[in-house]
Amino acid sequence: MTRFSFTLDQTDGKARTGVIHTPRGEIRTPAFMPVGTAATVKAMMPESVAATGADILLGNTYHLMLRPGAERIDRLGGLHRFMNWDKPILTDSGGFQVMSLAELRKLTEEGVTFRSHIDGSRHMLSPESSMEIQRLLGSDIVMAFDECTPFPADEVTARASMELSMRWAARSREAFGDRPGHALFGIQQGSVFRDQRAESAERLTGIGFDGYAIGGLAVGEGQETMFEVLDYAPDMLPVDRPRYLMGVGKPDDIVGAVARGVDMMDCVLPSRSGRTGQAFTRRGVVNIKNARHADDPRPLDEACACPACRSYSRAYLHHVFRAGEIISSMLLTWHNLHYYQELMAGLRAAIVDGRFADYAHEFHRLREEGDIPPL
Repeated sequence: MTRFSFTLDQTDGKARTGVIHTPRGEIRTPAFMPVGTAATVKAMMPESVAATGADILLGNTYHLMLRPGAERIDRLGGLHRFMNWDKPILTDSGGFQVMSLAELRKLTEEGVTFRSHIDGSRHMLSPESSMEIQRLLGSDIVMAFDECTPFPADEVTARASMELSMRWAARSREAFGDRPGHALFGIQQGSVFRDQRAESAERLTGIGFDGYAIGGLAVGEGQETMFEVLDYAPDMLPVDRPRYLMGVGKPDDIVGAVARGVDMMDCVLPSRSGRTGQAFTRRGVVNIKNARHADDPRPLDEACACPACRSYSRAYLHHVFRAGEIISSMLLTWHNLHYYQELMAGLRAAIVDGRFADYAHEFHRLREEGDIPPL
């Protein structure tokens, strides 16, 4: 069996490109992971997601443990078979959703007890139970259980949260055990405090993980503050392991994160925006609901080869969105995911060719010019 490993192929400044090797296939980095929260990327067939160029999907422990249940998914052959996705899957630990969605939470050293936001049923998540749920799901990349530090947080609050997450990281490592072909990632915490980020990274590398995530960002701090942390946080993590920035983000967030040494990202934005009538293009966001698109025969982006751009006009996409037709969500989501994967492919190629700075400059230039109205 192929063991999990990471090959760093080339760098350009801090930007890196490489390959994560797993038994279910290779993940080209920098990589963007579409989010399949409840065993589906909303409005997309798995084959369609693969056709955009995605090498890996993200699933969610919290949602899947509540519905349909990890034990049921295990009985039905695991998450890959259940959702008809034969490439790698990363599952988050559930910690973020417990804090953001669950009701009547109680945090202790043992873990978090909470009531489901779906039906009010009572549950408990701990490092040990999170590892077991992710084992039952059959995740290729498992995330350590942590507390998502709120923002803003003062130094005392952030430190207490970080230290709890580090204790939980050690317990996650112990509970995960030795699972050839599967990987466990630790999560760096420390909010916006450099000394805490450094201590967290040191403790995580002392425990030893297959990859390392940068947690506690994209939680309301704003891009400028996020980039200030990313100016140093990735450098604190091992060079020979993948670095994963959780919950990011917008296209300019992605370019900025890659420039600072990040290898993996995920976000619900491409699919969520597709369902609300927003399309990401080389020239920024197009709001297809706007009346100016009603008579526009052009595609969303002339340079895009996705089905929405190949076969449908802005006028049609405007019409089906305004009419509330399901095909609107399907086409706009497909376009957005295609755009994100083309962005990642462009970043990888630019790093290989040693022209990352030029690529980033052109990316920002086109966005500043903006969407060009029809003649």
